[in-house]
Amino acid sequence: MTVSRQTFNEVMVPNYQPAEIIPVRGEASRIWDQQGKEYIDLAGGIAVTVLGHANPIMVNALTAQAQKLWHLSNVMTNEPALKLAQAITDATFAERVFFCNSGAEANEAAFKLARRHGNTIAPHKNKIISFFNAFHGRTLFTVSVGGQAKYTQGFEPIPGGIRHLPFNDLAALEAAMSDEVCAIVLEPVQGEGGILPASKAFIEGARMLATKYNALLIFDEVQSGNGRSGHLYAYQHYSVEPDVLTTAKGLGGGIPIGAMLTTAKHAETLAFGTHGSTYGGNPLACAVAHAVFETINTPEMMANVKARAVQLREGLLDIGERYGVFEGVRGLGLLIGAPMSAAWKGKAKEIVNAGLKHGVWTLVAGPDVLRMAPALNITEAEVAEGLKRLEAACAEVTAVAKVA
Repeated sequence: MTVSRQTFNEVMVPNYQPAEIIPVRGEASRIWDQQGKEYIDLAGGIAVTVLGHANPIMVNALTAQAQKLWHLSNVMTNEPALKLAQAITDATFAERVFFCNSGAEANEAAFKLARRHGNTIAPHKNKIISFFNAFHGRTLFTVSVGGQAKYTQGFEPIPGGIRHLPFNDLAALEAAMSDEVCAIVLEPVQGEGGILPASKAFIEGARMLATKYNALLIFDEVQSGNGRSGHLYAYQHYSVEPDVLTTAKGLGGGIPIGAMLTTAKHAETLAFGTHGSTYGGNPLACAVAHAVFETINTPEMMANVKARAVQLREGLLDIGERYGVFEGVRGLGLLIGAPMSAAWKGKAKEIVNAGLKHGVWTLVAGPDVLRMAPALNITEAEVAEGLKRLEAACAEVTAVAKVA
């Protein structure tokens, strides 16, 4: 059977607008399309493929487990899930783990835990504080907690008891706190909202306020976690521990898996029968995720993240200065955003499209920010080649703009 981009229009729900190319093969930080054209992957499947494509460590883990056991359901536990949970709790603040299949599901579990936490204290303690431009998933609850109206329009009525505040505004957060608040939910680095890192003072203040009002501090590290920040999780960069942390994306390196991490005390809130997931923690996903986790949780990998982050930042700043398309670089580790300059506001997707023509895959974080979230093990040579191709793309689009 031959398929093309047109096939998508004929058989798929039109909630996505994928690129014209169809990748068919990948190796490390390179992919090839149906025509055999090569691309440097600086997108990482939206911060997912942390070890690149077809990584032998992942292939071996997948193959070995596939010959043993794929699925049991939550009626039984399994060795890969227990081993992965043990590795995560050994390496983090967490003492308990709940496995699911995606970041949205991890956040759904966290928000349900927050509501039950509040209800065990007082009936009125059910307010969730989140922040404008946040993104926490696409279920109705998680998209409502996220602070972007464009994702809830047309889906009303949306869940209530959620208040949104300006990000990084500690005074606004302090003014909004009360005994009715059951949770403060934030991304240490807002991803879809434009690659905006939280300030240390904001993170520290949120921790203090959550403790003062007996509310849970929930860190959404779906995108910033699993080594992407240059630490195993971004909370370690800030030296502030949350009560609950959600993760997914890079945890499985491309295999769907998510997790909610918390303490033993707060885990008791989700007692038997209060939440569940049929596929969550299945042996196949957990075996691969364990191999990924053990590979990224090393000093050598974190050193590469930091070195390649410097290389990417310097390259983007140089391109921005020469072609006038960017007005700086921000982010944490290998979660990098290049805000478009005033003349190029709203045109980040034009750079992405031009990049594909020149053989480099990048992302947007809204219409005004070019985003990069490549594999954590991307090499110096791959970054250099990706920047070379991105520069060619920027040279083309700026030349065309001048002629127009």
